[in-house]
Amino acid sequence: MQDFNWDEFEKGTVANVSKEELDKAYDETLNKVADHQVVEGKVVSVDKKEVIVNIGYKSDGIIPATEFRYNPDLKAGDTVEVYVESVEDKSGKLLLSHKKARLSQAWDRVNQALEEQQIIQGFIKCRTKGGMIVDVFGIEAFLPGSQIDVHPIRDYDQFVGKTMEFKVVKINQEFRNVVVSHKALIEQELEAQKQEIISRLEKGQILEGTVKNITSYGVFVDLGGVDGLIHITDLSWGRVDDPKKIVELDQKINVVILDFDEEKKRIALGLKQLTPHPWDALDPNLKVGDHIKGKVVVIADYGAFVEVQPGVEGLIHVSEMSWSQHLRSAQEFLKVGDEIEAVILTLDREERKMSLGIKQLKEDPWEAIEVKYPVGSKHTAKVRNFTNFGVFVELEEGVDGLIHISDLSWTKKVKHPSEFTKVGEPIDVVVLDIDKENRRLSLGHKQLEDNPWDVFEAKYTVGSVHTGKITEMLEKGAVVALEENVEGFATPKHLVKEDGTQAQLGEELEFKVIEFNKDSKRIILSHSRTFEDAQRDEKRAARKAAPRKKEESPKIENVAASTTLGDLDVLANLKAQMEKGE
Repeated sequence: MQDFNWDEFEKGTVANVSKEELDKAYDETLNKVADHQVVEGKVVSVDKKEVIVNIGYKSDGIIPATEFRYNPDLKAGDTVEVYVESVEDKSGKLLLSHKKARLSQAWDRVNQALEEQQIIQGFIKCRTKGGMIVDVFGIEAFLPGSQIDVHPIRDYDQFVGKTMEFKVVKINQEFRNVVVSHKALIEQELEAQKQEIISRLEKGQILEGTVKNITSYGVFVDLGGVDGLIHITDLSWGRVDDPKKIVELDQKINVVILDFDEEKKRIALGLKQLTPHPWDALDPNLKVGDHIKGKVVVIADYGAFVEVQPGVEGLIHVSEMSWSQHLRSAQEFLKVGDEIEAVILTLDREERKMSLGIKQLKEDPWEAIEVKYPVGSKHTAKVRNFTNFGVFVELEEGVDGLIHISDLSWTKKVKHPSEFTKVGEPIDVVVLDIDKENRRLSLGHKQLEDNPWDVFEAKYTVGSVHTGKITEMLEKGAVVALEENVEGFATPKHLVKEDGTQAQLGEELEFKVIEFNKDSKRIILSHSRTFEDAQRDEKRAARKAAPRKKEESPKIENVAASTTLGDLDVLANLKAQMEKGE
């Protein structure tokens, strides 16, 4: 450099070459770069803060490293697209942007990726509601939580900041929304694996798997690329209310292939089938009639299931819970968790069924019914329900009886049993008859007292007068209450009062008995007769008491018989004189 002529250089001439010629030659070695265009550049260096890129210009451009987060493998020598924001800013620097370069072509690339089903890279920026935000070609795309993996994701945060491969699955052109999926890539890979695995499956085959998901209806097990389902009923020989009590997530378990569908790619697995059936271990000496203990595991309206040992259950039908014939809900007798003793009623080891009973632990009350409830004995029963013809009562659990409506009262006309008593109330009864075969007792209530109609026969004789009160008005007459709670009946014509008006409900009047029938327990009354008969009697008495008046009339004698011949001459003369005088 000592031989270099600086004076000539400053004058613009070096080795017979002018400065302008040198500048021109230098400029020709540089790329022609203009503002706001996209060009390719070569990465010169990469560090945590910035990436230096050479685009063949007189100076290199500096780009923030954050613009390359989607590509963690970026290194010196890589070719990248950059957007020239300014060839020379106020400080003379070349301003470049990789992000804007990507965005300028991103929409076309995204649409192309969807159309050609391309696999693209994206950078997961952050979490959002329902999924993640992914940087794809500089566009913010949405990654739904269900599209991250084929298995449910418990921790979304583990994916933030990662670069992953995706497929574009949906684009909204109007709003420029992009949806991507990572799960779609995994499914493609698994599909081939599943087909291969399923082709090798055989029923009864035992495989090792990993518990991947637990639901209320069963457990999903990963068999190494394909999932199978253990239904809740195939987890254990006993009843399972919660699969989480049997297995845990990520637990490795052995399962047996129960069934599979190659087309639908469904695999049914079993866990309980790897152990012997509990019925095979049931005591061989157990027989019908034996007492057995167990725990109530399920209650239904029709009965209760009792587990006598894990996996072995018996049913107690509601009809076997009580000697009562009034079938009710099983919940009234037992509840889940009860430890009980029962009697074996049926036992079928081949069908693996057992029926139990608990009422058999008590003596059947009908076995000695004649001893405890002989005909004529008196008891207190409880009213259970009514019918139009009587009252059903219960003397004790399992012992029912009927009081016919005609056996409720000697004197009161009962139209419906509800007029006489109420459901749930006690009532005194006497046993009239026993029907052991049909397990029914005929009962009476009025028989607790003597038949008052024997006394009424002497008291309410025809013609006797009694005070009565009208208690009910009917179309054909009125019901009249007399003494001793006995009732009579009066027709409308016998309800006419002395003043001509009709007797009304609630009136208390004198009534005369005009008919008495002991067999039909009927008394016919009349108020009208009480004064009509009296008036009639008075008239008769007056006629008897008054003397008989005879009418005076000229005494006519038999002239022919008493007249003489002389008298006849006198009469003749008298007639002649009278005629002459005229």
